[in-house]
Amino acid sequence: MTFLNPLILLGLAAAAIPLIIHLFNFRRPRRVNFSSLAFLHELKKSTMQRVRIKQWLLLALRTLAIACLVLSFARPTLRGTLVGKLGGRGRTSSAVVIDNSTSMTLRDGSGAYLEQARTIVNGLLNEFESGDEMMIVATPGGLTNEVFHQNQASALEAVASITPEVGNERLTAAIENAARVLSTRPNLNRDLFVVSDLQSSMLSDSLTFDIDPAIRLVLLPLGTDGRGNVAITDVRVMSQIITEGQPVQFEARFSNYGSDDVRGLVASLFLEGGRIAQATVDVQAQSSATARFVASPRGRGWLAGHIEIDDNQYLFDNRRPFTLHVPEERRILLASGTGVRNEFLKLSLSQELASGSARFVTDEIDETALAGTTLGGYDSVILAGVNTLSSGERASLTQYVETGGGLLIFGGDNVVISDYNDLLASLGGGTISGMLGGDTADQTVGVFDQVDTDHPLFEGMFEPDQRGRSPELEQPVIFKTLDYEQGRGAEQTIISLSGGTPFLQEVRFGQGSVLMYTVEAGTNWSDFPVRGLFIPMLYRSLYYLSATGSVSGDEMIAGSTMQLLLSGNSADASLSVRDEAGQEFIPDQRSVFGGVVLNLGGPFFLPGTYDILSSGQTLRRFVVHPPVAESDLALVDPEDAAAHLSQLSSTDVSVMDLTLTGSASLEEQLRAARTGLELWNVFLGLALLFLVLEMLVAKHFRPEAAL
Repeated sequence: MTFLNPLILLGLAAAAIPLIIHLFNFRRPRRVNFSSLAFLHELKKSTMQRVRIKQWLLLALRTLAIACLVLSFARPTLRGTLVGKLGGRGRTSSAVVIDNSTSMTLRDGSGAYLEQARTIVNGLLNEFESGDEMMIVATPGGLTNEVFHQNQASALEAVASITPEVGNERLTAAIENAARVLSTRPNLNRDLFVVSDLQSSMLSDSLTFDIDPAIRLVLLPLGTDGRGNVAITDVRVMSQIITEGQPVQFEARFSNYGSDDVRGLVASLFLEGGRIAQATVDVQAQSSATARFVASPRGRGWLAGHIEIDDNQYLFDNRRPFTLHVPEERRILLASGTGVRNEFLKLSLSQELASGSARFVTDEIDETALAGTTLGGYDSVILAGVNTLSSGERASLTQYVETGGGLLIFGGDNVVISDYNDLLASLGGGTISGMLGGDTADQTVGVFDQVDTDHPLFEGMFEPDQRGRSPELEQPVIFKTLDYEQGRGAEQTIISLSGGTPFLQEVRFGQGSVLMYTVEAGTNWSDFPVRGLFIPMLYRSLYYLSATGSVSGDEMIAGSTMQLLLSGNSADASLSVRDEAGQEFIPDQRSVFGGVVLNLGGPFFLPGTYDILSSGQTLRRFVVHPPVAESDLALVDPEDAAAHLSQLSSTDVSVMDLTLTGSASLEEQLRAARTGLELWNVFLGLALLFLVLEMLVAKHFRPEAAL
């Protein structure tokens, strides 16, 4: 026998109250004066015995009544197979974890897995009796609330509302949460059912968790076997300089999770709704392969695209979105040193020359205004002969580059080298030891020696000759440069001179980059500004720097969270997120130095493309992808899954076979598992019976009347 409320048994101590009263009755007997003692001797011994019997009988009835009342509140329950055969069953608290991940949309001969899951849960509800309760838990999604349904109708409604969802929560997490809530329920039978296809990726956890030993954990597996699947698992924009009408390279990765090779898989690239490129790829079994696409964007701004394949019945990974940023205009801050005119830079960036795909919007300031200028609103900053850099200016420039900005540096006659070395040190760059050369063309420092034509700066800039070789760059006359020595940070020399001194150096820091020309932007150090190479190199440098960190939008996995920095935005801006259906969501946001950080996450972010809006205008786009692990449709053997869960939870896990060849129906297996008969009503009835008998004995059984 089991007691569901064992602490109530402490109340059995109250059963001793009648005995205590009987044994410690301290009332003094009244003294009665008799004229003769002869009357006392006439009392018969049999009459005294009947009085004692009545007293002990009343004591027993009162004690039994109190004991039975206490036992009824303790809810005594008989357990065992014999009780089950007699039809007895205790109240049951059940939690049903329904796997509603996207793999449950697959089907076998018995129909879609999720529909089979609903049928199984309906079968569980057929065993629903008065006093039973059931909680429905979906995963992914987890415990959105801890509601136990007290009737079949509400439970059926909850089951019918479950739909396939994308998320990164494991099945074991849902089991742990459901077991935690179920352990607080008072009923005798506490069952935790897991209805799932037992996809391998959903059971890949290694973290242990505890389950109350009183809870029966039962697996109800679905699905006959796993199946092959080919998924698009990644899309990258390979080009770093993006302009309208110019070719852009994309790379997509395809993963084959099946046991058969896939050959001639056709993949299409769509941009702004139109198919603009196609490729075929062969993917070997249990491996991945990549394919390249080349397409020319036909618009500006944040463009939405995707790569798509025609594959099998699992449709959630046959289309992978991406975003492409083609700047409508590039905002440039030109900071000139005091007394430096920089006519060539200003002319090159003017609207007359910078037209078409360039579209530069340039703000010109003197170096004295640099400290009070907010850099976050600019795509690139040019330091052209700026003489001094204060500590505040260096910190501002470092923060700007770290968060994705682009910095272009030109030398100058009056630059304070120590200030620039401090700036380069904060960016992880090298040092400037001084200046090389003289002031006339007769004292040339060198000519272009090594040119890294594979650098993205030169992408699409040159057409190879008939022998496949890239043409040589035009040689400017250089008679003075900064003497720069490369550091140990993330940097490289793009163009070096014959003496080994860099002419164009890149330093990468954080999400941004720095390009440094070791000559000035005028003609005092070289004739580079009047060469035909100057404007293309200047434009390409600004294209490259302004594209840093913004060639494509950010990505996140459904069910996860992401923090997104929007540089140059104030805290007063009205920012919102809009999905593909046009629904808008206002995310949590906070102001930081140079912009606003958005906290993105939650059920709103399903797979797809999202716009970040400011007063109705699109500032940025990002995409949400389903978890890659969901594409692997391999299933775990039910017995292996039970052993794995048993090891994680340190509890016994059973498997109910519901296939056509199963040994027993769901109802029969449930009846075999749920044995127990509550006896609280029996003990309550006994308590009432003893009280009635006590009243009758006290009133009608009067042996003292014989005296």
